[in-house]
Amino acid sequence: MKHFILTTFIIAALHCSALCNDTIIVHKDARLDILTEKQASINKITSRMSSNGLFKGYRLQLLNTRSRDEAFKLKASLLEYFTDEKVYVLYQAPYFKVRLGNFMNRNDAEDFKKDLGSFTSQPAYIVDDLIEYIPGTDEF
Repeated sequence: MKHFILTTFIIAALHCSALCNDTIIVHKDARLDILTEKQASINKITSRMSSNGLFKGYRLQLLNTRSRDEAFKLKASLLEYFTDEKVYVLYQAPYFKVRLGNFMNRNDAEDFKKDLGSFTSQPAYIVDDLIEYIPGTDEF
Protein backbone atom coordinates (compact mmCIF):
# COMPACT_ATOMS: atom_id res chain seq x y z
CA MET A 1 0.00 0.00 0.00
CA LYS A 2 2.88 2.38 0.85
CA HIS A 3 4.51 1.73 -2.51
CA PHE A 4 1.26 2.43 -4.34
CA ILE A 5 0.80 5.80 -2.60
CA LEU A 6 4.44 6.74 -3.17
CA THR A 7 4.27 5.76 -6.84
CA THR A 8 1.06 7.71 -7.31
CA PHE A 9 2.61 10.76 -5.68
CA ILE A 10 5.72 10.58 -7.89
CA ILE A 11 3.64 10.19 -11.06
CA ALA A 12 1.46 13.15 -10.05
CA ALA A 13 4.54 15.26 -9.34
CA LEU A 14 6.10 14.38 -12.69
CA HIS A 15 2.85 15.09 -14.49
CA CYS A 16 2.57 18.46 -12.74
CA SER A 17 6.15 19.37 -13.57
CA ALA A 18 5.56 18.54 -17.23
CA LEU A 19 2.49 20.79 -17.28
CA CYS A 20 4.11 23.61 -15.30
CA ASN A 21 7.21 23.94 -17.49
CA ASP A 22 9.48 22.30 -14.90
CA THR A 23 8.61 24.83 -12.22
CA ILE A 24 7.84 23.61 -8.74
CA ILE A 25 6.46 25.98 -6.16
CA VAL A 26 7.06 25.07 -2.52
CA HIS A 27 5.06 26.77 0.21
CA LYS A 28 7.09 26.62 3.41
CA ASP A 29 5.36 26.69 6.74
CA ALA A 30 6.60 29.65 8.83
CA ARG A 31 6.87 27.37 11.88
CA LEU A 32 9.84 25.62 10.24
CA ASP A 33 11.99 28.74 10.83
CA ILE A 34 11.07 28.70 14.51
CA LEU A 35 11.92 25.00 14.79
CA THR A 36 15.24 25.53 13.00
CA GLU A 37 16.24 28.35 15.36
CA LYS A 38 15.23 26.30 18.38
CA GLN A 39 17.27 23.29 17.21
CA ALA A 40 20.31 25.50 16.54
CA SER A 41 20.05 26.88 20.08
CA ILE A 42 19.82 23.38 21.55
CA ASN A 43 22.84 22.26 19.51
CA LYS A 44 24.85 25.24 20.73
CA ILE A 45 24.07 24.42 24.36
CA THR A 46 24.70 20.68 24.11
CA SER A 47 28.01 21.17 22.30
CA ARG A 48 29.40 22.64 25.53
CA MET A 49 27.79 20.01 27.77
CA SER A 50 29.65 17.01 29.15
CA SER A 51 28.17 13.54 29.58
CA ASN A 52 27.41 14.15 33.28
CA GLY A 53 25.30 17.27 32.65
CA LEU A 54 27.95 19.85 33.53
CA PHE A 55 29.22 22.45 31.08
CA LYS A 56 32.70 23.25 29.86
CA GLY A 57 33.69 26.56 31.40
CA TYR A 58 36.14 28.32 33.69
CA ARG A 59 36.85 28.86 37.37
CA LEU A 60 39.43 30.85 39.30
CA GLN A 61 41.90 28.75 41.28
CA LEU A 62 43.07 30.64 44.33
CA LEU A 63 44.95 28.06 46.36
CA ASN A 64 46.85 24.82 45.90
CA THR A 65 48.01 23.49 49.27
CA ARG A 66 48.57 20.34 51.28
CA SER A 67 46.82 21.89 54.29
CA ARG A 68 43.14 21.00 54.55
CA ASP A 69 42.59 23.61 57.27
CA GLU A 70 44.09 26.38 55.14
CA ALA A 71 41.87 25.42 52.18
CA PHE A 72 38.65 25.45 54.22
CA LYS A 73 39.65 28.67 55.97
CA LEU A 74 40.02 30.38 52.58
CA LYS A 75 36.73 28.86 51.43
CA ALA A 76 34.92 30.30 54.46
CA SER A 77 36.35 33.78 53.91
CA LEU A 78 35.50 33.67 50.19
CA LEU A 79 31.91 32.62 50.92
CA GLU A 80 31.64 35.49 53.37
CA TYR A 81 33.02 38.07 50.94
CA PHE A 82 31.49 36.78 47.66
CA THR A 83 27.99 35.70 48.65
CA ASP A 84 26.78 35.29 45.04
CA GLU A 85 29.61 33.01 43.90
CA LYS A 86 30.15 29.34 44.64
CA VAL A 87 33.42 28.16 46.15
CA TYR A 88 34.77 24.64 45.64
CA VAL A 89 37.43 22.69 47.50
CA LEU A 90 38.84 19.83 45.43
CA TYR A 91 41.15 17.15 46.70
CA GLN A 92 43.65 15.77 44.22
CA ALA A 93 46.12 13.83 46.32
CA PRO A 94 48.08 15.25 48.06
CA TYR A 95 46.75 18.75 47.31
CA PHE A 96 43.63 20.70 48.22
CA LYS A 97 42.58 23.21 45.57
CA VAL A 98 40.23 26.12 46.20
CA ARG A 99 38.30 27.30 43.16
CA LEU A 100 35.77 30.09 42.80
CA GLY A 101 32.91 30.75 40.38
CA ASN A 102 31.16 29.28 37.37
CA PHE A 103 32.08 31.23 34.23
CA MET A 104 30.94 30.28 30.73
CA ASN A 105 33.37 32.69 29.05
CA ARG A 106 37.03 33.28 29.76
CA ASN A 107 36.46 37.05 29.55
CA ASP A 108 33.97 36.88 32.43
CA ALA A 109 36.54 34.99 34.50
CA GLU A 110 39.21 37.59 33.69
CA ASP A 111 36.89 40.44 34.69
CA PHE A 112 36.11 38.75 38.00
CA LYS A 113 39.81 38.07 38.56
CA LYS A 114 40.45 41.84 38.39
CA ASP A 115 37.77 42.42 41.04
CA LEU A 116 39.32 39.70 43.16
CA GLY A 117 42.61 41.60 43.40
CA SER A 118 41.21 43.80 46.17
CA PHE A 119 40.32 40.74 48.27
CA THR A 120 43.56 38.77 48.22
CA SER A 121 47.19 39.30 47.38
CA GLN A 122 47.56 35.69 46.20
CA PRO A 123 47.58 35.15 42.46
CA ALA A 124 44.44 33.65 40.96
CA TYR A 125 44.64 31.41 37.93
CA ILE A 126 41.91 30.86 35.37
CA VAL A 127 41.45 27.11 34.88
CA ASP A 128 39.28 25.07 32.55
CA ASP A 129 36.70 23.13 34.53
CA LEU A 130 33.29 21.55 34.33
CA ILE A 131 30.90 24.09 35.77
CA GLU A 132 27.34 24.24 37.02
CA TYR A 133 25.26 26.28 34.61
CA ILE A 134 21.53 26.73 34.04
CA PRO A 135 20.82 27.23 30.31
CA GLY A 136 18.86 30.37 29.52
CA THR A 137 20.43 32.48 32.27
CA ASP A 138 23.23 33.76 30.05
CA GLU A 139 24.22 33.81 26.41
CA PHE A 140 27.07 31.69 25.08
